[in-house]
Amino acid sequence: MKKIVREWIEKAEGDYHTALREYRARKFPNYDAACYHSQQCIEKYFKAYLQKEQVPFPKTHDLNTLLDLLLSRQPFWEIFRNDLKMLTTYAVEIRYPGESATKKDTREVIIRMRRIRKEIRKLLKLD
Repeated sequence: MKKIVREWIEKAEGDYHTALREYRARKFPNYDAACYHSQQCIEKYFKAYLQKEQVPFPKTHDLNTLLDLLLSRQPFWEIFRNDLKMLTTYAVEIRYPGESATKKDTREVIIRMRRIRKEIRKLLKLD
């Protein structure tokens, strides 16, 4: 595996564990951060896969933009479009006043992140 792909994966895993830690925190959980890092986890896994396949990608946080690039190699991934749309909403806006994630929102985001992470790890032959 190329070094750059491995680095994307390591960063994705960092976001994965941060999201879970913030969601599970008994004192002072940060649901906004859990949702943000969930989105970041999937974004970085997508970029790892695209890098592995040598598909150029733009600097973007929009998961559906990255999905469009991924579909040329993995057409069945279209089934994740709605999940990705939801996750993308936590890429930027959640970090600023006016938007806040609830525990219920975060639970749904974590479920979607885990499902997509599991599938992308299969594609990358990590499980």
